[in-house]
Amino acid sequence: MNYSKWQHPGTHREHIVCDESERSYLVHVPNQKMPAAGWALVFAFHGSGSSGEDMADFSGLISKAEAASFVVVFPDGSGRIPSARTWNAGHCCGYAHRHQVDDVKFVTMMLDALTEELNIDSTRIFATGMSNGAMLCYLLADELSDRFAAIAAVAGTMGAATCSPTRAIPILHFHGTDDEFVLCDGGHGRRSISRADFYSVSHTLHHWVQANRANVTPETTRLNGPVDDGTWIEKSCYRKIEDNSADVILYTIHNGGHTWPGHENNYPFLGKVTQNLDANDVIWDFFQANPMP
Repeated sequence: MNYSKWQHPGTHREHIVCDESERSYLVHVPNQKMPAAGWALVFAFHGSGSSGEDMADFSGLISKAEAASFVVVFPDGSGRIPSARTWNAGHCCGYAHRHQVDDVKFVTMMLDALTEELNIDSTRIFATGMSNGAMLCYLLADELSDRFAAIAAVAGTMGAATCSPTRAIPILHFHGTDDEFVLCDGGHGRRSISRADFYSVSHTLHHWVQANRANVTPETTRLNGPVDDGTWIEKSCYRKIEDNSADVILYTIHNGGHTWPGHENNYPFLGKVTQNLDANDVIWDFFQANPMP
């Protein structure tokens, strides 16, 4: 593979062979001066039935990468057809789960290739994702907490009954109360594609608050957004209580759907997207505040 093109600004497609299957991903290098410590690296995982290219458009993270000077990677899940790609995130989803695709291994291989060919700051490697991609983020936090500094999950809960990371890892979570794909209260929503019984947001937070040794009583505040779009935001912070613990932060988007906060939604069936919060700004601020210790 020729990685030399990654040294140049722009969006590049790359392929890698993992377990005898060719996998693909997009790498965007910003047209900015590289920070002295090296590039921060953000993986952004798409939802079920989507692609890395779709995720770039859905999230708007390339614009944020340009503004904040970080490298962003949009990997493709696996599937029989490009429009039905999924991630094996524990108990979901689709082709990847049925065939027990080792997506943790795929991510590890991408990490190794990227850190070899780009000047990556190893203390600032992060993961974010939408829906099934958010579920994969939780799996990575559990199994690769030695490599990822923090994760941010949007509209997707953990895909396992428990978690046992090797270190406390900061967690940021966004969820809409009107999400009909991954319900706040768990189970399967009427619009769910996989029909899996997803774990609830409360189940997810409970286990990660325990794993992170954070305060079990959250600091909860209502955020007064500038837009009267029918949504409002509640922020719940489960704060770390010692040096080797980590925060768990939840943004509940009341009346929000299965969407990426602050970014235009071209798919009405996903529900309402709030304009009272820009997920990309909040995610990047969270990542900046939580490098690997």
